[in-house]
Amino acid sequence: MDAPRRVLLSWSSGKDSAWALHVLRRDPGLEVVGLLTTVNETFERVAMHAVRETLLERQAEAAGLPLWKIPLPNPCPNEIYEEIMGRVVARARDEGVQAMAFGDLFLEDIRAYRVRQLEGSGIEPLFPLWERPTDALAREMVEAGLRATLTCVDPRQLDRSFAGRTFDSALLAELPDGVDPCGENGEFHSFAHAGPMFSAPVAVETGAVLERDGFVFADLLPARAPTE
Repeated sequence: MDAPRRVLLSWSSGKDSAWALHVLRRDPGLEVVGLLTTVNETFERVAMHAVRETLLERQAEAAGLPLWKIPLPNPCPNEIYEEIMGRVVARARDEGVQAMAFGDLFLEDIRAYRVRQLEGSGIEPLFPLWERPTDALAREMVEAGLRATLTCVDPRQLDRSFAGRTFDSALLAELPDGVDPCGENGEFHSFAHAGPMFSAPVAVETGAVLERDGFVFADLLPARAPTE
């Protein structure tokens, strides 16, 4: 029997990445060997999701996987980004990675860009959630116990009051018409902190909610231990 293919998962810290991990782990022909995350080195947070590195590290620990944390300058022109990621792909190939997986759902331009970036590298792009109907997918995530907090909301598409809310059945029921249930059009980003892909929940609490660069961010903090 052939050994499973070694997969590196592009990890945004959000619900789609977390669910992609769950799906990949159910495939006996694949072995996820690490989580790849780019981090804004100035703010020490995951880009767009605005998740603190401390929480990212706790998340990877709960997933039982090594974290490939890639610092990016701020700002990061595309040519610099591609140069950095080219080195990451070369490292992955040298370490025996055979495929790189992404949690993209239906945006063709994003998928095409990922495919181009890996072309000729010897690493195959995988899209385990591709073209799954997002309303059914969102319900499947929630029903399986995945929980996430919305850390970033685009107020042009979704009311700012959704920032800091839990991704659950109540939230799905309240999403306005035209908003994708998984936020795939950039309506919102999230931090996954519980679900079947984790050995234990990552305890978090919501801090300040603020608006910056046209987006509304809910700052997540590691939950404090209860006092006696």
